[in-house]
Amino acid sequence: MSLTHLEENRLRIDLAAAFRWAARLNLHESIANHFSVALADNGRQFLLNPVGKHFSRMRASDLLRLDLDDPATQHGPHAPDPTAWHLHAELHQRLPHARCILHTHMRHATALACLQDFEFLMLDQNACRFYQRIAYDRNYQGMALDASEGARVADLLSANKTVLFMANHGVMVIAPTVAQAFDELYYLEKAAEVQVLALSTGRPLALVPPAVAALTCAQWNDYPTRFSELHMSELRAILDAESADYRD
Repeated sequence: MSLTHLEENRLRIDLAAAFRWAARLNLHESIANHFSVALADNGRQFLLNPVGKHFSRMRASDLLRLDLDDPATQHGPHAPDPTAWHLHAELHQRLPHARCILHTHMRHATALACLQDFEFLMLDQNACRFYQRIAYDRNYQGMALDASEGARVADLLSANKTVLFMANHGVMVIAPTVAQAFDELYYLEKAAEVQVLALSTGRPLALVPPAVAALTCAQWNDYPTRFSELHMSELRAILDAESADYRD
C-alpha cells in the first residue's frame, strides 16, 4: 500500500532533517553517501537523495521519488547515483524491515570496518545497544555498480541484523522509521568513537560480559520513552529555528 501525500511529506521532512544533521555532525562525505525511505510496503517505491546534492543543503522537495516498476526513474537528469540505486533498490524490496536505510562513511565506524576481522566490542553502554545486531561484510569488491552487489549486501542482513559493517568501505543502518534509523546511526558512531579512543591507549579493555550486554540491549529496545522519536523531534525543532528551509 502506498502512502498518502501528507504521509509522504512527513517522511520527506524527517529524511531531510536526517541529512542536515548528518552534515552538522560530520557523518557525511563530500556529496557521496545516501539515505532512503520506502513509500510502499513492498519497498518498490522509495525516496532517495539526488546525485550531487550536499547533505547540508538537502530539502524535502529535493528527494527523488523512485519506482522500481518505472525504468524512467533510473535515467535522465534526475537519475540517482548508480551505487545508491543498486544498494537501496535491492534492500528495500528484499528486506521488509528496511523501511529506512542510511549509508555513510562516518569516520570512527569506518575506521573500525577497516580493521582485519574486527568485531564491534561491547565496551560501553552505547555499544551494548547493538549486541548481536551487527552483520559484517568482509568481502569488499569495489563500488556497487550493478544489482548483484545490492542483492549480495541484502543477503547479509537478516531480520535480527540491522547494522552492517562494510569492510574497507563504511557502514549501513536499517530501521522501520527515519527517527529510529538516525538514532541508531548517531549512537553507532558515538560508540565507535569510544572504541577507537580506547584501542588507541594500548591498555587492556574492560569489556561488558555477554549477559550484561544482552540485558542492556534489551533495555535499549524496551526503553520507557519514545527515545528515537523524541530525538528526531528535537532535531527538527533546532532546524526549524535555525534553517527551516529543510522543510521546503
